[in-house]
Amino acid sequence: MDAACGTQTKKRGWKDYTIKSLAFWVVFAIIAGIAFGMIDPKMAIGAKPGIDWFIKILKWLVGPIIFLTIISGIVGLESLKEVGTIGLKALIYFEIVSTFALAIGVLLGNVLGPGKGMNLSVDSLDASSVAKFTTNTGDVGDVWKILKGAIPSDPITPFLHGNTLQVLFMALCLAILISAFGGKYKPSILKPIEIAQTFFFKILTLLMWLSPIATFSAMSFLIGKFGVISLINMASLLGVMLVSVLVFIFGVLGIIMAIFKINIFKFMRFIAKEVLIVFATSSSESALAPLMRRLEAAGVSRGTTGLVIPTGYSFNLDCTNIYLSLSIIFLSQAFNIPLTLGEELSIIFILMVTSKGAVGVTGSGFIVLAGTLSAMGGAIPVATVSVLLGVDKFMSEMRAVGNLCGNAVACVVVGAWDKQIDMEKFKYSLDHPESVADTIPG
Repeated sequence: MDAACGTQTKKRGWKDYTIKSLAFWVVFAIIAGIAFGMIDPKMAIGAKPGIDWFIKILKWLVGPIIFLTIISGIVGLESLKEVGTIGLKALIYFEIVSTFALAIGVLLGNVLGPGKGMNLSVDSLDASSVAKFTTNTGDVGDVWKILKGAIPSDPITPFLHGNTLQVLFMALCLAILISAFGGKYKPSILKPIEIAQTFFFKILTLLMWLSPIATFSAMSFLIGKFGVISLINMASLLGVMLVSVLVFIFGVLGIIMAIFKINIFKFMRFIAKEVLIVFATSSSESALAPLMRRLEAAGVSRGTTGLVIPTGYSFNLDCTNIYLSLSIIFLSQAFNIPLTLGEELSIIFILMVTSKGAVGVTGSGFIVLAGTLSAMGGAIPVATVSVLLGVDKFMSEMRAVGNLCGNAVACVVVGAWDKQIDMEKFKYSLDHPESVADTIPG
């Protein structure tokens, strides 16, 4: 089987899973960061630049990697028709699964009741604490505004700011032009693109060795700024969010993968390194490019990974949807504002639109949440979202991990659906994850 897949499995010793492993140092950094945040909160808050600079450099790299991967993947497809079928199937999948995610948030919020008994009062809230998230909620869900926002004003800014949607738009346009008019020159055009892609991945591999420092900074700041007490006060909400994410991953995604005869537990083990990095940094960007590389190495076509993963990070944020619907149910319970079945169903329909409304915007979770409450006609006051400020950073880790898993599964499902995946090689990679070369060392 090794020969059939063109790989040789190297047996690892115990050192490969300890001090020589990046995963070991990330876990160590998580523990050290939490401890530092508890011991000296004031100094721990000062560690924030470590994670800020790491994410900023990652955004500089992610743009070119996505751009080059999409172009090489699409130009490498046999025809532009394949691009259309992959894109259409991806959008259908995104909408169906995102709706399931919204329903899970509403259902488990009602069943487990994280806000029941809190008896909070709207009159005691400080509305100014969330003012910056509620000033432009009228644009949330404006499809025309989203489409206009995908068109960059210049070709450089999207790369500097890590605007995935604009980079995706430029790459699609250029790839389609090359495919349509490149003719016999396509191989010559592809060669320097692939060389550049390899170069950026090598830089990314080196950068990932700095992720433990970023992890330490992120955890130190998180605990130092918000404290363990915020976790205790909102333990019920965090617990229900965790349960919801797990139900989505191992329930909904597990069933979808089972349809294609893929074991979700093996798949989660396969992407475990990316999951760990995303959890530690609370940032999807930290694993977007490595995830694309890993799936491609496992047998998913470059065109599929290049198109589905970046698009998914703009339009398939499943666990952000869980967060939004669960938060609304939580707020209704915490402030003793009962919602009828019709109002709860309307939450799902409204969020199907508004959840697409703040792609790539800082604080988008609060912006969309505030916009949805506004769209509900004021049944729940917008100011109530202020009670979530203390735990939003902790919930963002769960959202980021869940979104990573959702987009990874989306890529595999669309690839299998469109026959853009070498299933024999893919299943072998799941059984032998150490055989797949990736950009996250260790």
